[in-house]
Amino acid sequence: MDDLLFRLMELKSKGYYCSQIMMLIALENQEKTNPDLIRAMAGLAFGVGIGDVCGALTGGACILSLYAGKGTDEEEEHFRLMGMLHELGDWFRETYAGQYGGISCDAISEDGSKRNERCGAVVAATYQKVLEILIANEFDIYEGR
Repeated sequence: MDDLLFRLMELKSKGYYCSQIMMLIALENQEKTNPDLIRAMAGLAFGVGIGDVCGALTGGACILSLYAGKGTDEEEEHFRLMGMLHELGDWFRETYAGQYGGISCDAISEDGSKRNERCGAVVAATYQKVLEILIANEFDIYEGR
């Protein structure tokens, strides 16, 4: 088992949701902690609580924004952010919509019945895609803003 899948399973066993797990790993890459952010990421779980858009996708979008979004009055959003979000969304739709009949948490997990079977692989693949997008756009995944 690779290190990422092992870490995903470890965090899942501690009670974190998919979007939280992704952000925890991204922050670990930067050697940072941010409990407030991790708590806020729980709001994306289970398709924002109604089975809507998969938390792996929304969590991935949040990670891209962690690196490229505006965070203070003095900062500007990185000019590549919207393109990176578009790339992630397109990839996610192309990868999972046909396979699972949609990109919602309910569609991917068959309304929860296949959550344990499917979600870890979706989270791992989405996290890898986020890293690929960041690296392709010349972001150092070990450095924050």
